[in-house]
Amino acid sequence: MTIQYIDEIKELAGKRIFLRVDFNVPLDEGGNITDDTRIRAVLPTINYALDCNAKIIVASHLGRPKGEVNAKYSMAPAAKRLSRLLDKEVNLAPDCIGDEVAAMVAAMKPGDVIMLENLRFYPGEEKNDPAFAQALANLCDVYVNDAFAVSHRAHASVEAITRHVPVVSAGFLMKNEMTFFDRAMQNPVHPLVAILGGAKVSGKIEVIDNLLNKVDKIIVGGGMAFTFLKALGYEIGKSIVEDSLLETALNAYNKAREKGIKFYLPVDCVVADRFDPAAEIKITPIQEIPREWMALDIGPATVTLFSQVLQDAKTIIWNGPMGVFEMDAFSRGTFAMVSAVANSYALTIVGGGDTDVAIHRAGEFAKISYISTGGGAFLELLEGKTLPGIKVLEENGKPLFSTNGGNQ
Repeated sequence: MTIQYIDEIKELAGKRIFLRVDFNVPLDEGGNITDDTRIRAVLPTINYALDCNAKIIVASHLGRPKGEVNAKYSMAPAAKRLSRLLDKEVNLAPDCIGDEVAAMVAAMKPGDVIMLENLRFYPGEEKNDPAFAQALANLCDVYVNDAFAVSHRAHASVEAITRHVPVVSAGFLMKNEMTFFDRAMQNPVHPLVAILGGAKVSGKIEVIDNLLNKVDKIIVGGGMAFTFLKALGYEIGKSIVEDSLLETALNAYNKAREKGIKFYLPVDCVVADRFDPAAEIKITPIQEIPREWMALDIGPATVTLFSQVLQDAKTIIWNGPMGVFEMDAFSRGTFAMVSAVANSYALTIVGGGDTDVAIHRAGEFAKISYISTGGGAFLELLEGKTLPGIKVLEENGKPLFSTNGGNQ
């Protein structure tokens, strides 16, 4: 089964498009958007629909209102920013379903854009409620999912709605996500190197198990590396560790060796006497971490090792920072790896919010082949799982309109 994309649908003119996006953008205390990357990411899909003279109904969630109306989580800032980026009026509906919203949609003209209020103001969204999904579906003729970041959730606007709309498709952001993932995991050019970081093994052990069937090399850094190091018998001081997963980590390490997969762990680290930007710090080999100190970043020797590992890579997948990069004293390892990945000759695909932030802070985002918009969704794909939002696109992507290669 294959996914139908928006540019495969003919005769979009005048059609009401329900565009599910992920505008769960960060806001400051004043309610101002601090990073509009997620909004900019769907502009190609919106502009295509506008060029086709369609009527566009943009829908998203913001934050965790827990099924209750909360002005703090209103979509108003997103509607305002989208209006500015499109240089076009984007009206915010007072709700996401109901008579007033239906009246707004009925009054739309081709080329109009409205944004629905936060979908998660209704508990039916996260419960994948069929009645709520039907109410959303009543607003449109065509459903377009361009929200990869929430496609691992079986929510009403992602999963159930597809059963009630005659035309189901995906947008260009989704197309990019699936295309690059296919190039990285389904049909990669070898050597394929996976870089995994972040604090915990628990969120990524299934990723590692799946990657062991695909990759040539695995690099493990960040806090999760110390669970592996302790499992191998090293003294790790007060570094973060998941004692309940020591055996699991050791089994994964041994499985990689049995398969002939190169498994790389830090050889030195930046340690501190406490978790504090003002802490006393020093660089030590892994074998010499003081008992009362904690490792918070990879060291320079590890950076050199990991960079050399990437020299012959043809495909690189990266998820998770190498240390507590939010603190300047422990950011150098992550930023050095950003540089190594960005300047490699490989196809480079990065996923995960923290890694994305690090790449942008380092100013190297233009050199990365693709930065995924999905954290949890990206990880679940790496685990080999089928995402609910992707599955229904494959199952229900049956066009009502002619599909001979785009709108004419």
